[in-house]
Amino acid sequence: MTLLPKPFVFVRHGETPLNRDRLIGGRTDVPLSARGEDQAQHASALLAQRRWSLVAVSPQQRARRTAELALPGAAMTIVPDLRERDWGDLECRPLSEQTPYEVTPPNGEAWLPFCTRVTDALNALLADYDTPLVIAHSGVFRVIRLLATGTPHGERVGNVAPLWILPGATPADWKIIPLEKMNAF
Repeated sequence: MTLLPKPFVFVRHGETPLNRDRLIGGRTDVPLSARGEDQAQHASALLAQRRWSLVAVSPQQRARRTAELALPGAAMTIVPDLRERDWGDLECRPLSEQTPYEVTPPNGEAWLPFCTRVTDALNALLADYDTPLVIAHSGVFRVIRLLATGTPHGERVGNVAPLWILPGATPADWKIIPLEKMNAF
């Protein structure tokens, strides 16, 4: 699996009550917390500085609401395959019980099919659009990190912390940089 070598920006949705309580969210469709709404509104000034060829959003309400608050009035395209991983029996359980990413959770979505689904969705967007904005989930970012760096492991991506995903010839050459540190495309 590889990503098309085109830049895009990734944003994880705002905080949810499950995030706040350190519980696994996955397919569970929860709203943003008050803090999550504030995070999305705060990102509005930064995200509005650029013209996005497309705002692609997971169908889950936490991602849709983040897009609505961060880019009021912007057209968004719901992309079903950007939804979070199904954690099966681990849904709403403490993060401390989460299996390693590569291990299929009981009655949940296996890692490889999840990676394939997300990669295919991202490549379809990148084939048709220059510099899209993608608003989705931490699991989606884990797939991006895997494709860009060779590993899904590392710090959990912050809520509503826009990141440039800049392609390179090999995983070692890809860069993931906070949007606020980039002055121009």
